[in-house]
Amino acid sequence: MKLRSLLRASTIAVCASLLLFINRPTTRFPSRPYQAPEFELLDLNGNQVHLSDFRGKAVVLNFWASWCAPCRRELPWFMDFQKEYGPRGLQIIGVSMDDGGRDAIAPFVRRTGINYVVLLGDNHVSSLYGGLDVLPTTYYISPHGDVIAFVNGVISKSEVERDIKQVLGSGVKN
Repeated sequence: MKLRSLLRASTIAVCASLLLFINRPTTRFPSRPYQAPEFELLDLNGNQVHLSDFRGKAVVLNFWASWCAPCRRELPWFMDFQKEYGPRGLQIIGVSMDDGGRDAIAPFVRRTGINYVVLLGDNHVSSLYGGLDVLPTTYYISPHGDVIAFVNGVISKSEVERDIKQVLGSGVKN
């Protein structure tokens, strides 16, 4: 009886590990880069911002929320990468999907010291980018405005940096 229970527990543990490994977020590369959907959103100062305002820069477009623990895990990485790679043409844009608008998110942004552009997301921009079933969701956009990669969920800091280097090197249009 003990052997059967031990075998059952081991089987469950192995299956759970396999599911976690199989479902692990990874960077996905579309078979062909495609034009990132254009949007107009408000920043925390009430200014209208368009994605096309950043044409000529490599963009990391990160959809997140302050209540999302995996999203908060990425924030310091993005702040570091903006500082390091911003002078080389990188612009990180955080699109907050929090309810409550500016009043809900501005204190969080000040408290955490986010040093990159933060925009207030809405259902329209969510639908443009596939419905955002998972937060965080991150798109890597070339200086020409093409989506070259995306991630649903959190990958490691080193994988994010690898993807940033790739988008920075994608200045040549296909």
